Amino acid sequence: MQIQVNSDNHIESSIRLEEWVRTTVESTLDRYDEDLTRVEVHIRDENGDKPGPHDIRCQMEARPKGHQPISVTHKADSLDQAVDGAAVKLDHALEHLFGKLRSKRGGASTGAARNEESDNPDALLQEEFLEKDEALHG
Repeated sequence: MQIQVNSDNHIESSIRLEEWVRTTVESTLDRYDEDLTRVEVHIRDENGDKPGPHDIRCQMEARPKGHQPISVTHKADSLDQAVDGAAVKLDHALEHLFGKLRSKRGGASTGAARNEESDNPDALLQEEFLEKDEALHG
């Protein structure tokens, strides 16, 4: 699984920051390592130089093999809370996706689900789940 980290002009990117984000994503999503091609992480300070509550936004987009990308967003007061929150949300969204695929295939493992290409018939359910999760967790 490749992890790409992007940040806006108001968040100073560094090797240390990128390594920390990669480590956080890898440790949270390690069980999906064989099922994902890439995870893109976008971090931005929504208020720029102005202070404000919940102004750090972290968006993560996972690319499951053979399926549509899954994107989640988490806003928080600090960078580590935003990244951790988005990683947890993405973990839940992937568990939902692969759980649905396992149940549709009679309990097949994610590895078996990974080998069968599909047009993701659960896309609407997945989108509905993510919208509800975003509404609950902001």
